[in-house]
Amino acid sequence: MGALAWVALAMLGVMLAGWAWQRRHQNIGIVDALWALGVGGSAVAIAAAGDGAPAVRVALAVFGGLWGLRLGWHLWQRVRGEAEDGRYAHLRAHWHGHQGWILGFFIGQALLVVLFALPFVAAAGQPEASAWRIALAAVVWGVSVGGEAIADRQLARFRADPSNKGQVCRVGLWRYSRHPNYFFEWLHWFTYVVLAAGAPLGWLAWSGPVVMYVFLRWLSGVPYTEQQALRTRGQAYRDYQRTTSMIFPWPPRRSPASESPP
Repeated sequence: MGALAWVALAMLGVMLAGWAWQRRHQNIGIVDALWALGVGGSAVAIAAAGDGAPAVRVALAVFGGLWGLRLGWHLWQRVRGEAEDGRYAHLRAHWHGHQGWILGFFIGQALLVVLFALPFVAAAGQPEASAWRIALAAVVWGVSVGGEAIADRQLARFRADPSNKGQVCRVGLWRYSRHPNYFFEWLHWFTYVVLAAGAPLGWLAWSGPVVMYVFLRWLSGVPYTEQQALRTRGQAYRDYQRTTSMIFPWPPRRSPASESPP
């Protein structure tokens, strides 16, 4: 568990630097990129410090590190190329720009990195280097990270088209889920459940998908994103909510407005 203390100290420094950056650039969104990079970095650090089978720890470092690098880079591209995300602009307005509240938010994100590093501790202690277990984890990782990358790319392409301004993205994976990126993000955490299966702390790996789902569904994911979508897209997004599954991909329902009268 000593590695978690180092992760906490490192992330505190990173988030303090991120808070200083947002003061200059008036963009809280940097916190998302730093969180993803921090979680990915913690996977690498914990894998290096673990005492489990070397093959499992290498897999952990590769899976966690590449996931964090891809997501962090994607989020950084958005932060540096766009105005502050509407969710964070609303939060800044709610706090009247008070930097003390914003600083507390950044510190809270540093603590969340530690929370989401717990599955890595479980996997890094896996004593058995089972080839089938690593292969299954690779499949889960590939499907989840690939799916999230596709969803991110589809949304970015949609938003880049000026003719889509104010419209709701229903292309590709977004036709089947209002938040396909969240679905694949949640699915990704099962990678470490598989890697840690049968390990002394294997049960701890379940904190990843469980805590991630709670945050996405009820705390920081869907609620804030959909509130912002309703503010900016209004009735069009309400129609989208009625016809499209929230997180888990599913064929869309017919809109009542599109049904023929009896």
